[in-house]
Amino acid sequence: MGAVCMERLSGAAPKKSRGAAKEATARRKVDTMSPMGNNSDKTDNKDFGADNVRLEPGTVAPPFSLLNDKGETVSLSDYKGKPVLVYFYPRANTPGCTTEACDFRDESAALNDAGVDVIGISPDKPEKLATFRSDHGLEFELLSNPDKDVLAAYGAFGEKKNYGKIVQGVIRSTFLVDAEGRIEKAWYNVHAKGHVQRVLRELGVAGSEGN
Repeated sequence: MGAVCMERLSGAAPKKSRGAAKEATARRKVDTMSPMGNNSDKTDNKDFGADNVRLEPGTVAPPFSLLNDKGETVSLSDYKGKPVLVYFYPRANTPGCTTEACDFRDESAALNDAGVDVIGISPDKPEKLATFRSDHGLEFELLSNPDKDVLAAYGAFGEKKNYGKIVQGVIRSTFLVDAEGRIEKAWYNVHAKGHVQRVLRELGVAGSEGN
């Protein structure tokens, strides 16, 4: 609401009574609340993230060729003919991202037995990914996308809420790409803890915890 501005009275005009002044103020407040009045708060109620990409099952997975932590180029097409889990995370060696990566590490044998490989993608540079791998014994591919174009193509970068504020950032997401290079399953805006176990359950894969 805009502030109600009180009109200044000229020196020659008679002073209004307190009751008249309150009534005038109340009328002005009603005017500013009317549908034709101030609409500046509309943006607070808009659906944030409406412009973010959302890949549906059956759509072709956006292709990519990115550097891994060793400086080698890895492409999605390298995995043609077998399913692969592609997951996007905000930043290496942060608590949530470490939890998720270690869960994928711990369940990689079960996923590999099911014929599913794992690729992790973040905006981190290759050298930071190398440290991430070394610190936690990660064995699956870690790819670098500092330009965030691949993240955006998958809908893993865009508007999101962070501590109640709408910001642009990485949206933690996972995709199962089938042997033909199409999206089979998509999990958007997931929580790091427990996510890998949920993925295993939905894929019907028995993990280390008997999922």
